[in-house]
Amino acid sequence: MLKKHIIKNAMTVDVEDYFQVSAFENCILRADWDDLPHRVELNTNRILDLFETHEVKSTFFVLGWVAERYPALVKRIVAQGHELASHGYGHQRATMQSPAEFREDISKAKKILEEMSGVQVTGYRAPSYSISKHNLWAQDELFAAGYLYSSSVYPVKHDLYGIPDAPRFAYRCESGLLEIPVTTVKLFNKNFPAGGGGFFRLYPYPLSRWNIQQVNKKDQESAIFYFHPWEIDPEQPRQSEASLKSRFRHYLNLHKTENRLKHLLKDFQWGRMDEIFL
Repeated sequence: MLKKHIIKNAMTVDVEDYFQVSAFENCILRADWDDLPHRVELNTNRILDLFETHEVKSTFFVLGWVAERYPALVKRIVAQGHELASHGYGHQRATMQSPAEFREDISKAKKILEEMSGVQVTGYRAPSYSISKHNLWAQDELFAAGYLYSSSVYPVKHDLYGIPDAPRFAYRCESGLLEIPVTTVKLFNKNFPAGGGGFFRLYPYPLSRWNIQQVNKKDQESAIFYFHPWEIDPEQPRQSEASLKSRFRHYLNLHKTENRLKHLLKDFQWGRMDEIFL
């Protein structure tokens, strides 16, 4: 077992169900969401149990849509000492919304989460990291809506998201919003994903561990790790109509995620976004 690092890293969970991911938006209709088997409550409770066992506090970016249907889950997140943050309301990518639509989405989600939990919600993460160079107005809207920070920029080149030349670590936007990018490692003058998600399932665990060690030791910065409740659920319903690429990305190594998480929780110190960066 590795000796725990002095630097504390941020553990985050994007609370959405398997059928809400952007990769399936062309084969699963929003109108059908309520009729599909829901697994987000069960899986998020498993994560809460895992964090409790390892004495880890985290930030949960929760969809307003999920919160409306599972208020007990929201209350448990807060009761166990985790930070409650917003993932927007209906998992619509910010790049597909007008400023007015985005404003309504983030305000609606914030109101639902705060009224349900009794705590102030100051953090936000855009679905699919969908704040890009083409919609930086979203950062202004977030600050105007009362959010203090966002973790919505991924400084990598990707076919679905990313601002490759964005700062790798926390920076202040013109509006005053604090943007806290998802973690990358810089090798050969290029940023590589190191913050979790599908890359955590793709990489061998020692590589993921090494990535975070580099950020802590070489950069002397806190890393941000993220994952989704559906990523610990290999038994979830399969979407045969999705593209081969989407299915590969979504289902790769689901059966390995939970065990890898257990190692990750032991190998590093973890905390809430607000306690580390605000």
